[in-house]
Amino acid sequence: MTEPATLAGEVAGEVLVLNAGSSSLKVSVHARSGDCLWRDQRSWSVGAAEGSAPEERLEAVLDAWLPGALAGRVDGLTVAGHRVVHGGERFTAPVRLDAAVLAVLEELVPLAPLHNGPALRVMRWLSRWQPGITQWACFDTAFHGTLPEAARTYAIPARWRAGGLRRFGFHGLNHQHVAETVARRSESEHRSEELRLISCHLGAGCSLCAIRGGRSIATTMGYTPLEGLVMATRSGSIDPGLLLHQLRRGVTAEELDHGLQQESGLLGLSGLSASMKDLRQAAAAGHAGAELAIAVFRHQLLQGIGAMAASLGGVDVIALTGGIGEHDRALGEELEAALAWLAPFELLRIAADEEGVIARHCGAAGP
Repeated sequence: MTEPATLAGEVAGEVLVLNAGSSSLKVSVHARSGDCLWRDQRSWSVGAAEGSAPEERLEAVLDAWLPGALAGRVDGLTVAGHRVVHGGERFTAPVRLDAAVLAVLEELVPLAPLHNGPALRVMRWLSRWQPGITQWACFDTAFHGTLPEAARTYAIPARWRAGGLRRFGFHGLNHQHVAETVARRSESEHRSEELRLISCHLGAGCSLCAIRGGRSIATTMGYTPLEGLVMATRSGSIDPGLLLHQLRRGVTAEELDHGLQQESGLLGLSGLSASMKDLRQAAAAGHAGAELAIAVFRHQLLQGIGAMAASLGGVDVIALTGGIGEHDRALGEELEAALAWLAPFELLRIAADEEGVIARHCGAAGP
């Protein structure tokens, strides 16, 4: 009996995808087409040794979890793909990992410390556990390489711009997935090159992307993932003068970073939780902080959607994705009512799939 032939150009073997977020690690195994065959995830602290230092917890999770979870699949894994949030100016497409690439990625950690640092640790752990697997980095910034000059340029001194200070944009892997999904779904209704889409990635991190004909033309995140919408614990956009005021009062750069990255957003507004689900329940019970957090989140989201619509000259589809976008039904109803002036448009919910995009990139690249 002969084995079935593979598709032309398809490389045999499965793709391991590792998506290190700011608080959890998603791991999945995919066919080269991107179809998911297995998935699981863990938080940083699950499986860690009692009393271990914070920087050791991720490795402890991996040691206790992945070798056993993948025991029956290791022989079929030939390539691994990692989600890397910030690729800087150098990385605008998937890149195969080697010592030189890892060194550059290390330099980029300060630009996205909640994500790039853990991703690097996962890469190094996998190299020790399975050194024969070829590893690739896929970047959330890459999709936004099509941003027009006017959309990516900050109005700052030329000498600063010459140092690479510009808008990069993030969540690009999932914005790309949303764009591809909507294009397939809307083929009969719109010419793909004319489709005007606002992709709303709303989760622990939040960003909007204005997409025309499958290309990013505007987005809310900037040089780092701190800019833009209110997020779970990140502030989003605020007056730079406020930051200068805090620095002049003696707040250190490290304190400022921690406050903006981990004590702001929904958590800082509510004084209760970074979870929209928790806040909805608390607001229903009359919690003033939860009500304020939801109101500020919604206010800035509506402003952002209006700005994206202006960049597109109208909108055909608004797609909600990410944990909040997919599951908060009240938000969808609120947006439909508040954006009636923008009609007609179609409001969709699309499950996030950064991992599928990464698998397809790696499958095309080969081992």
